[in-house]
Amino acid sequence: MNQTKTELIVGIFVLIGLAALAYLSVRLGKLDFIGTQGYRVVADFDSTAGLKPGAMVEIAGVEVGRVESIRLTKQYQAAVAFRIRPGVILQEDAIASVKTKGLIGEKYVRITPGGSDKILGDGGVLRETESPTELEDLIAKFIHGKI
Repeated sequence: MNQTKTELIVGIFVLIGLAALAYLSVRLGKLDFIGTQGYRVVADFDSTAGLKPGAMVEIAGVEVGRVESIRLTKQYQAAVAFRIRPGVILQEDAIASVKTKGLIGEKYVRITPGGSDKILGDGGVLRETESPTELEDLIAKFIHGKI
C-alpha cells in the first residue's frame, strides 16, 4: 500500500513537470496552436541579409507581428511575408526596413507608419522598403576610399 502511494505521488509530480515544460516551450517559442491571428502583409526587399522567419516586426519599438516566410521572387528580390496583429493599422505608404538589434546582430523588421488614407488589408503589399546596411560593404567602401 505504501509503495503504491509513493508511485502515485511520483507519477503526479512527473505529470506536473511535463505540463510545466510544455507550457514554457509554447510561451518561449511563441507558438500558436489555435491558428494564425492577424493579417498577412508582403514586402519585397533587395536583400534581407540575416533576417529569418520568426523575426519580430516592430512599430516604434513595439512588437506588432512576426516574419512568416522569406522567398525569392522571379525578379531576384526577397519577398518577406509577415503576420500583423489584429487592431494594428498599416497605411499603404508605410516603410518596411530590415534593422539590427543589439550587439549580437539579431535582425528584425521595423515599420515606419505612413500618412496615406489607404489602409492595407490581408494580403496587402508594402511598396517602400529599405534593405539592411551590410558591414562588409561599408568596410570595402572605406578601404577603397569611397567614403
